Amino acid sequence: MDISRIRALRGPNLWTRQTAIEAIVHCPPEERSLTSLPGFEAALRARFPQLGRWPRPASDLSLANVLKLVTLGLQAQAGCPVSFSRCTETVVQGTYQVVVEYTEESVGREALKAAEQLIAVVRSQTDQAFDVEAVIARLRGIDEDVRLGPSTGSIVNAAVARGIPYRRLTQGSLVQFGWGARQRRIWAAEVDSTSAVSESIAQDKDLTKNLLRAAGVPVPLGRPVDSAEEAWAVAQDIGLPVVMKPRDGNQGKGVTVNIVSREHLELAYRAAIDHGQPMVEKFLPGSDYRLLVVGNRLVAAARRDPPQVTGDGVHTVAQLVDAVNADPQRGDGHATSLTRMRIDDIALARLQIQGHAPDTVPAKGERVVLRNNANLSTGGTATDVTDDVHPEVAARAVAAARMVGLDVCGVDVVCETVLTPLEDQSGGVVEVNAAPGLRMHLSPSYGKGRAVGEAIIDHLFPPNQNGRVPVVAVTGTNGKTTTARLIAHLLHTQGLRVGMTNTDGVYVNGRQTDSGDCAGPRSARNVLMHPEVDAAVFETARGGVLREGLGFDRCQVAVVTNIGSGDHLGLNYITTVEDIAVLKRVVIQNVAPTGYGVLNAADPHCVRMAEVCTGKVIFFASDANHPVLATHRAQGRRAVWVEGAYIIANQGERRHEVALADIPMTLNGRIGFQVENAMAALDAAWGLGSPWARIRNGLATFQSDAASVPGRFNLMSLRGATVIADYGHNPDAMRALVSAAEAMPAQRRIVVISGAGDRRDEDIREQTRILGAAFDEVILYEDACQRGRTEGEVTGLLRQGLEGATRTRRIDTIHGEFVAIDTALERLQPGDLCLVLIDQVEAALRYLRERCDEGTASATA
Repeated sequence: MDISRIRALRGPNLWTRQTAIEAIVHCPPEERSLTSLPGFEAALRARFPQLGRWPRPASDLSLANVLKLVTLGLQAQAGCPVSFSRCTETVVQGTYQVVVEYTEESVGREALKAAEQLIAVVRSQTDQAFDVEAVIARLRGIDEDVRLGPSTGSIVNAAVARGIPYRRLTQGSLVQFGWGARQRRIWAAEVDSTSAVSESIAQDKDLTKNLLRAAGVPVPLGRPVDSAEEAWAVAQDIGLPVVMKPRDGNQGKGVTVNIVSREHLELAYRAAIDHGQPMVEKFLPGSDYRLLVVGNRLVAAARRDPPQVTGDGVHTVAQLVDAVNADPQRGDGHATSLTRMRIDDIALARLQIQGHAPDTVPAKGERVVLRNNANLSTGGTATDVTDDVHPEVAARAVAAARMVGLDVCGVDVVCETVLTPLEDQSGGVVEVNAAPGLRMHLSPSYGKGRAVGEAIIDHLFPPNQNGRVPVVAVTGTNGKTTTARLIAHLLHTQGLRVGMTNTDGVYVNGRQTDSGDCAGPRSARNVLMHPEVDAAVFETARGGVLREGLGFDRCQVAVVTNIGSGDHLGLNYITTVEDIAVLKRVVIQNVAPTGYGVLNAADPHCVRMAEVCTGKVIFFASDANHPVLATHRAQGRRAVWVEGAYIIANQGERRHEVALADIPMTLNGRIGFQVENAMAALDAAWGLGSPWARIRNGLATFQSDAASVPGRFNLMSLRGATVIADYGHNPDAMRALVSAAEAMPAQRRIVVISGAGDRRDEDIREQTRILGAAFDEVILYEDACQRGRTEGEVTGLLRQGLEGATRTRRIDTIHGEFVAIDTALERLQPGDLCLVLIDQVEAALRYLRERCDEGTASATA
């Protein structure tokens, strides 16, 4: 078994809407059925007994199937919530595409690697060591390291439940919710609307106390100190017992409470100074409570108890701690609901006060406290008391959060009970936290968990908002770039700031932010991250969907212009037009339930996509009487067609007309494929709910020139001749261009063409076979990059396509694109038409414009 390629599919893809690992696996004949491998299954199950039953008889399973099942099984055993997997044989016998869902990419990759190693060990029929339990433990460890912690995870889960998209911006807890101008960001439990000033105030405990006191919130007496001697003096001044803590600290680090002696205070001072300037406060009697405020309301409260053990008269303190730490709910970080207890200097000091040491045996039933601060991060426990909080206590917590300026705030209160106001019991607020941990509220040790993640999401996004901007995905074989640019223009005329990706680059509000072929998921994700994007239009190429999947979870409108035979057939196991259709329908399968799929009713492959559209469908076709269109229209659904000199958009009794004469790119309706592009774009804008006046205005003001749509039927003139520049590079594009050229009168027709070397031989020949029936002269040239072809190979195939041409009288082969352009332009006479199929789009268009401008200047001189 050989694995030749591994990809991470990070968005909805050909196989599933879930994230997945895809591997290309080749199995020799003896590995294509388990019946050819006697003893393999028994040996595999002996090493991995948790592996489930085969989904099919062993005779139908190859080692590629086994690889899929083991990869999935290892992740499941590691605690990852995965269920989808697939193994499909390609057109190459013995070569399979193996797809396995993952929740964390690094875990999925490691599981696939481990599965391959396990299968190799079993195949070797040796005693080679392979510890499956160790592998599962390693996967679990990786998962715990890279997955979101419980606080951030609860917020993300709440967003997902509301249909709000999210994206992790780092490997840590920085998360973006929503898209473009509607996005919000969090860092753990801290939200983007919280200012750095407020966060700095919260970190300064002395400043916080002064502000809270000014707001009428009860706080303990105390102040910062610069030495242990000063600390003792302050303690004597305010009265023992006291609390020692860092002025700028978190998670209870360096905090010691209930200090009653100078010796204990000096030890506490040394613990605090490691985390910042120490401060001394009056010890408030009672329990430690954490009140969580989100916005202007209290959403959860918990009593926190310090880490402690109960003696049994048999085991030592250290042994009792070890027994508590054996609880699987306790871990070393924040991945688990509880943290392990530690016997450190603070714990030793606290034990000494109680007359204990780690090796002493407490009496049965005796409670031994390891530290007085009750933070979960130091091993404490939490009991939910949300329903017990007195309204006055809640009001003081909200006032504290508002005074500091925190949107999400953990307010630490010490008091005897939260059932009565703080002022009635000498209680007070001892601290506020800008990024509070949520574990104690999500999974308290006792009591019910609270929906704090939902509360934070509801604060970020009101109930009628989901953080999404309108997204339009455009795919197909031909016309997708023009259609995408036209849709972007239609949205721009409505005053929206549009982010657009296509094969020419990335554009945000009309400014190009990236260049090159940007029709893939990475560019789409970058646009959705831009804070100045009100709507997004994505040209969606097949390559990006194959490599990574879509760059978004769903779109409001998906457009499929057409499906043709010249779209890179033969690459990546896409060998038929049906394969292309299955791949490109991914955008249709991920339309929002309230959205629309825009489909070409005259294309059977597009028509079949309607069955899998997750939203509604708008069909378009030039022929008003096309059966699919007519049926769709009769059912009261949205349909668009050409009727005389108008494009008609119809739904039930509603009818809208747009004159073709008012759409310049169609040349008064003569350019058929531009009419189809206009209909597709119109449909998309209609599906987004754009006003018809704005749609008409957008269609009327869009210019199909080299500046607006480079390389897409750009018209120029030279000495009375018409010059057309286009990037068409497949047979379907040639047919459309021939149809458009024939609609334009000409004395003589000349075409300049090369061919992309990564197309099939037959597709290259077919292009000139089509052109040979419509053009008088053909000038062939070789691309700057032959994409794996030898010199002269592509032009040779193009010449073969011209054999038996019914119209072409002259064929020339030129070395170099610009030399070929010069040759054609020099031949032009008034009334001629020249179609230049360019390769280097920007450079060739610039060169053509310069030549045409020179010709115009010399003619007027």
